[in-house]
Amino acid sequence: MEMSSSRKNGLMFLFAFIAAAVVMSTLVFPFWNLIRADNFEEVEIRLNERGMCYVETSDNIPKTIDNCSYQVGDIVTVKYGQGLAWAEIVNP
Repeated sequence: MEMSSSRKNGLMFLFAFIAAAVVMSTLVFPFWNLIRADNFEEVEIRLNERGMCYVETSDNIPKTIDNCSYQVGDIVTVKYGQGLAWAEIVNP
């Protein structure tokens, strides 16, 4: 059974689309760049404003922590993604 030319063109387009998607996903926009490594650091609470704490980490980006019950000056361990402006408190 012979395939029609429109079906051949459709399959060729599908394979070209899949090949382009594979190239784009691995070379141009690697998926692992979306997954940031978590950093853990001991920091001092700099400010607690109505349950929102602010700390400064070694990447020099101030981080905010929601639902924070710690006082200014407390030392806590935080988890954050490199380059992000938020963090969360973790138990050591």
